[in-house]
Amino acid sequence: MSGSWTVLKLLRWTADYFAGHGIDTPRLDAELLLAATLGLDRVGVYVNFERPLQAEELASFREQVKRRAAREPLAYILGHAEFWSLSFLVTPAVLIPRPETELLVEASLPRLDGQARILDVGTGSGALAIALAHELPQCAVTAIDVSAAALAVAAENARRNGVAARIGFVQHDLMELPPGPFDLIVANPPYIPSGDLATLMPEVRDYEPRLALDGGADGLAAYRALAAQAGVALAPGGWLLVEVGTGQARAVQELFAGAGLQEIFVSRDLAGIERVVGGKQP
Repeated sequence: MSGSWTVLKLLRWTADYFAGHGIDTPRLDAELLLAATLGLDRVGVYVNFERPLQAEELASFREQVKRRAAREPLAYILGHAEFWSLSFLVTPAVLIPRPETELLVEASLPRLDGQARILDVGTGSGALAIALAHELPQCAVTAIDVSAAALAVAAENARRNGVAARIGFVQHDLMELPPGPFDLIVANPPYIPSGDLATLMPEVRDYEPRLALDGGADGLAAYRALAAQAGVALAPGGWLLVEVGTGQARAVQELFAGAGLQEIFVSRDLAGIERVVGGKQP
């Protein structure tokens, strides 16, 4: 990257460079990084193809390209991600919110009334707690995480999205849930079997917090803990809804049934993968 660079020339070069480093969406990532560098949106990038970059802009962009080529997640470089049409600060202290996790919000909303008490277990960036608080302004939400750094990010996200006054953030382990009862317990817990962590994409394996990924020997440790506590933590008629990994839905259904939950259901994501399992306290 030396000499004169226009926006279009830089986009083409960067897309090729990213493709050579195994990036799945090389052109899109190049556009988003360049848009952030120039303070534009993607449309602004397209209408400024002939604009030459200044030296300081090129230097800033070069550093971002280095980070992405090293497979650092785009969201960590940009410092934000979108979830439920809301903007979230993300740092390496938290798992990056995924679109498929929005299915947990979709499955939760029809099962709640305006005065519901909600517990978000392993809140991370606060995505689930904040999305639910945003949709249900009369609900009382408690969000727990064992990581103080994650809770700091979640609290800032609640402030940015205007729901800080309605969410209580508590440092707490999921192996012993806070006293309820709750009308909804929602969780996107760690579910990757420990032995599979080394096989994950570099963006996940090398950058996202292992605490949010490692689900124990078979990936089901968190689900066992949640199912075992459901009888005490849930109010009568309350729901436990969790995100699960590929191929885990049947095992989690069995755990829920063994804990006495009823009306157990499974929801598939847009890729057809069984992604959410839910059960109701009698």
